[in-house]
Amino acid sequence: QEQLVESGGGLVEAGGSLTLSCTASGRILSGIAMAWFRQAPGKGREFIAAIRWSGDRTYYADSMRGRFTISRDYAKKTVYLQMDNLKPEDTAMYYCAAEKPFYDGVYNAPRESLYAPWGQGTQVTVSS
Repeated sequence: QEQLVESGGGLVEAGGSLTLSCTASGRILSGIAMAWFRQAPGKGREFIAAIRWSGDRTYYADSMRGRFTISRDYAKKTVYLQMDNLKPEDTAMYYCAAEKPFYDGVYNAPRESLYAPWGQGTQVTVSS
C-alpha cells in the first residue's frame, strides 16, 4: 500500500515563502498525477495544483496560479509545492494525494474522489 508523507509546513510571516514536500513509498507510475489540496478551518478542501510523475503536465487552480508552483523529483519520489508571497488566508492544512490508477471517466484534477491515498497533512500558518 502506497503511503504519502508531507513535510515542510510551519509558521511564516506574510510575504514569506515555504516549500512543502510529499514523499511516496512504494512503486510509482509515470502516468499518475500527484496533487496538493488544502483545507482551512471550517472550510472545504480546496484544490491547489497537480502534476504527473512524468512531469509533462501540470494543473493549477486559477486562484493559485502565480504564487504556487508544483514540481516533482521522480528519482526521489517526491512532489514539491513552492509557495511564495504567502498571505494569512493561506493558513490551512495542506495535503498531498495520489491519483487512483483506475477509475471511470477522465482525469479532472480538482476532483477529490479521483485520489487515494492521501497524506496526513502538514500545517501552514501565515501570520499577519
